[in-house]
Amino acid sequence: MAKLIYITGGARSGKSSFAEQQASKYKNVAYIATAKCTDQEMSVRINRHRQQRPAHWQTIEEQYQPYVSITESEADAILLDCLSIWVSNLVLQYWDDQQGFLCSAPDLIARVLSEVKKLVAAAAVYQGTLIIVSNEVGSGIVPVSPLARLYRDCLGLCNQRIAAAANLAYWCVSGIPVLLKEGGHEE
Repeated sequence: MAKLIYITGGARSGKSSFAEQQASKYKNVAYIATAKCTDQEMSVRINRHRQQRPAHWQTIEEQYQPYVSITESEADAILLDCLSIWVSNLVLQYWDDQQGFLCSAPDLIARVLSEVKKLVAAAAVYQGTLIIVSNEVGSGIVPVSPLARLYRDCLGLCNQRIAAAANLAYWCVSGIPVLLKEGGHEE
C-alpha cells in the first residue's frame, strides 16, 4: 500500500508548495494535474504551476480519472493537485446552466464518493508515496447558490474519506503546515 499524505488548507495557504516540498524528497515523481484550462486566467495559473515544478517530474493531465494513472504509475511518488478541482470537474458533469442538476443531489454525491472510493483503492495498490492536496471547505459562510452548497458538501465528504485513508494529514495555515494525523489509516 502507498504511503498516503493528505494536505489541506484554504486558498493560498501554502498547501501546494508544501506538497511539492514533500514530493521533492523522491527521485522519480509524477504530478497529476486535475485542472482544466477554461479561460485566460486559468491558463496563467496552470503555467505558473508548471514553471514552479522541477522539469524532470512527469506531468499527467487528468481531469476525471486520476486513479487510473496512479495504478499504472511506476513513480516513487505521485502528487495529485488537487482533489478540489477534480471534485469540481466531477460535480459539473451533472450540472447544466439552464436546467440545474441533471440528477438528484444525493445521487450526485453518491456518484462522486464512488469515484473517491476508486481513488482510495488505487492508493491501496500503489507502491510509492501518494500526496493528495485539497482545499478545506466549510469554515466560511454558507454559499448562496445550490451548486456551490452541493459542491462544498461533496468536497467536505471527499476530504473526510481521503483523510481517513491517509497515513499523514496536514493542514496548512499562512504557509505553516500543521500535522493533524500521523500513523495508520482507517478502513
